[in-house]
Amino acid sequence: MPLIQVTMVQGRTVEQKHALIAKLTDAMHEAVGTPKDRIRVAIYEITADEWGIGGEPFATVRGTDPNAASPPPA
Repeated sequence: MPLIQVTMVQGRTVEQKHALIAKLTDAMHEAVGTPKDRIRVAIYEITADEWGIGGEPFATVRGTDPNAASPPPA
């Protein structure tokens, strides 16, 4: 029984997550031939403050952190 685990930053709609589950299931089925009813998909969502890129929280990198320093004026 294959298990596909996805970790991603929150913000997708239920419809997008359902589409992701369907497409990942199809891809696993096509790649290795596992029957679709045996494939499991788990989506783990985290906040932008719980994901880091280059030593910075994703919220800061993305520019959504209200506590982040403002960039210097151009």
